[in-house]
Amino acid sequence: MPAALPDFDSTAFRSALGRFATGVTVVTAMGPDGHPVGLTVSSFNSVSLSPPLVLWSLSLTSGSLQALEAASHYAVNVLAADQIDVARRFATRGHAADRYAHVTWRPGRHGAPLIDGCTAWFECYNRSRYREGDHCIFVGEVEHCGHTDAMPLVFHAGGFDLTPQRTRKTP
Repeated sequence: MPAALPDFDSTAFRSALGRFATGVTVVTAMGPDGHPVGLTVSSFNSVSLSPPLVLWSLSLTSGSLQALEAASHYAVNVLAADQIDVARRFATRGHAADRYAHVTWRPGRHGAPLIDGCTAWFECYNRSRYREGDHCIFVGEVEHCGHTDAMPLVFHAGGFDLTPQRTRKTP
């Protein structure tokens, strides 16, 4: 039996989805031309601990889709609270070189850019891709990861929120 037709429009759906607070990531890879590609993604989630799998999704209309589908590896850079400018830079349409301007990064083990200052990063093998609706769902097998104590950047209700500062325990 198929699903019933929705009783809401896409604006109401997007607004309801926006009530779910999410972390902000920048997914990066090396394009087929040897230049870095990347974009801001908030649809990141864990899938499995064994094997270590994560997922994220990308609009089928994205100019980066072809390069990211073809990449053997990519990195998911979890942005820190002080990286709102990085999130905005990678969320804008335009040339990849413009996105990387003034952003310090280093190549990961398979070349995918790791952005400096992130709170966590995951270097992934591009394990599988599924086209569903108007998006492509990427499942990555994590080969390397790391993290810092920096607080994460959060996206909620259409804007950036700063994660509340946690109280540090004193010795």
